[in-house]
Amino acid sequence: MLALLREDVACVFDRDPAARNVFDVLTCYPGIHALVMHRFANAAWRRKLRWPARFLSYVARAVTNIDIHPGASIGRRFFIDHGAGVVIGETAEIGDDVTLYHGVTLGGTSWTKGKRHPTLMDGVLVGAGAKILGPITVGANARVGANSVVTKPVPDGMTVVGIPGRVVRPETQQQLSGRSLSGHGIDLEHHLMPDPVGKAIACLIEHINRIEARLDAHTATVPSQIPDKNIRLSEIRLGDLHSDVRLDGVACSACGNICDQEGCGPSPSTQQHA
Repeated sequence: MLALLREDVACVFDRDPAARNVFDVLTCYPGIHALVMHRFANAAWRRKLRWPARFLSYVARAVTNIDIHPGASIGRRFFIDHGAGVVIGETAEIGDDVTLYHGVTLGGTSWTKGKRHPTLMDGVLVGAGAKILGPITVGANARVGANSVVTKPVPDGMTVVGIPGRVVRPETQQQLSGRSLSGHGIDLEHHLMPDPVGKAIACLIEHINRIEARLDAHTATVPSQIPDKNIRLSEIRLGDLHSDVRLDGVACSACGNICDQEGCGPSPSTQQHA
């Protein structure tokens, strides 16, 4: 127990720049207090002393605002930063060198007995307010973005962001240079999170700009082949144009035009319309 306590205190200095000395950590860090009391409560729980174990966890929650069930399995060098509002369920399993920020929930999704809480492998970092629910596994060295809701397994080394959580791999994880790693290889740059929704919107905007550019090119071509200059473009039918005038990639097969995607040609409905 003393060896575990030394490691738990030492890892704080690797992951919290506000830590000044050992005395401050031992007296002012609720994450350390909750972890120490949990290790005693877990030892009692494993020896079938269920009420004493639950009472210790209750006292720890009242003092630290961190709720750790005595049946949860926690590895070495576990660190809870700030700690307020952290909840860890009975069948949760946490590996070595894991870091949680405030407001994290490792919860279940059913009332059935047995394994119903998540498993966090070594080196996982979970951002503030994140919820990891169900008997899923978060792979080694994975990162969970703040306020994410994770209900599906996460592969090793990946990042999860959003509601529901989406697995992504940012460029910062593909380049080892310039990364902020703690003494045990934990990536503390959890503010460098990708935005999959923003990326999708950017792709849509780029696609729309490409279509508009092609429309502008077609608009400049069509009027030169119309004898009556007073006719509006909206009144022109495809049958009134010469066969060499095509509206490639303007709309979809439902309206008779050619698909804009690369490698696609006219659909059967397009050929019938033409």
